Parts: sequence; structure tokens; C-alpha cells
Amino acid sequence: MKKERKLRILVAKPGLDGHDRGARVIARAFRDAGFEVIYTGCHQTPEQIVNTAIQEDVDLIGLSILSGAHTYSFPRIMELLQENNARDISVIGGGIFPLEDIPKLKQIGIREIFEPGAKLQEITEWVRTNIPPRSAA
Repeated sequence: MKKERKLRILVAKPGLDGHDRGARVIARAFRDAGFEVIYTGCHQTPEQIVNTAIQEDVDLIGLSILSGAHTYSFPRIMELLQENNARDISVIGGGIFPLEDIPKLKQIGIREIFEPGAKLQEITEWVRTNIPPRSAA
């Protein structure tokens, strides 16, 4: 009997945003939910995030942002995943976003956006329901 591997999640803070309490809280919630978690820390470039995601063979990238730089960093991460033939890595975001930006982010391939006040259990259940482990390469 083949055991399904645990979901691997990379939690990242793109750009100059140094407020990482939320990212650390969600990383712990993912860990407590039984997922494998890699946390990159603050001030990551899109290139660093995508390189780490590929090297760590993650299933999901969770981006946490409060700085407003999502209009640059999220599309750039999606471009880099495409360039590296890694579009099978899903991406979600959390933080503060103007409501009009959320549909634009989903249109470029961001699977879900979680705003302040989202319950940790709702986020982990959404991930469990919507993000299957990727096929082994």
C-alpha cells in the first residue's frame, strides 16, 4: 500500500514587508494541520521564492503581504513558475488587498486570497480540500 505524502507548503514574505507575525501564525497552523512547512522569512524576492519552491518540491506557495506590492510580486511569481515549468505549484495569498485587486489576482492564477479575519481552520481546510499533493517527478 502506497502512503500518500504530506502536502508541502512554502510560506513566504515577498518584498520589503517586514511584518511577519501573520506568516509565522499561518505556518504554525499549517504544521499543526499535518502539512510539511518551509518558512522563508522576510524580504524574499520572487526569484528566491520560486527557486526555493522548486528546490523544496512544494505543492503550494502561501504568500503573505501587507505592503501593497502584490501587484508586482504576485504576477512575477506566477511568471517565474511558468518560465520554470512549475505551474503545477499552486499559489495562495494572505494579507491586505484592495477588493478590486482580488479578482485580478485570481485571474492570473492565484488560487485563493485570504483577508484579515480569515479563521485558521477555514484556511487549513480550504488547503486540504483544494490542494492535492503534486505527482512525484
